[in-house]
Amino acid sequence: MSQTLPNTTPEALTALDRKLSNRFIELDPQGYFLIYVDRDAGLICAKHFTNVIDDRGLACDPKTGKPLPVRGKVERIPTAIYQGRTAKELCIEIFEKTKPCAIGYLDHAAYLGREFVRAEMALVTGQDYVQD
Repeated sequence: MSQTLPNTTPEALTALDRKLSNRFIELDPQGYFLIYVDRDAGLICAKHFTNVIDDRGLACDPKTGKPLPVRGKVERIPTAIYQGRTAKELCIEIFEKTKPCAIGYLDHAAYLGREFVRAEMALVTGQDYVQD
């Protein structure tokens, strides 16, 4: 008796990933990260920023109390900048070496791990990296 495998075509997996990216997530009150690739240095970088979560669940600037925009440029100073040559090295810097850890939620940690792997693959292949 053969078992039917789920649809694992690249198109189906991309559609599933897009669908999952649109789900509701509770924001981490310990802050957020902006991830980018520094090709000249050969590094994956993650800037950490603090935030407060208001009663509507929106991330707000701790100084002004105003919601942080989802799109566009925001002029804020990061609390820390982490760098690594690989996703694993970057995770060790953030999750093991930094005390206290800047991550409050396990789902946030899992998300960062996925994004760091995507950034590493972009660094290795020369493709563009855009944070999800």
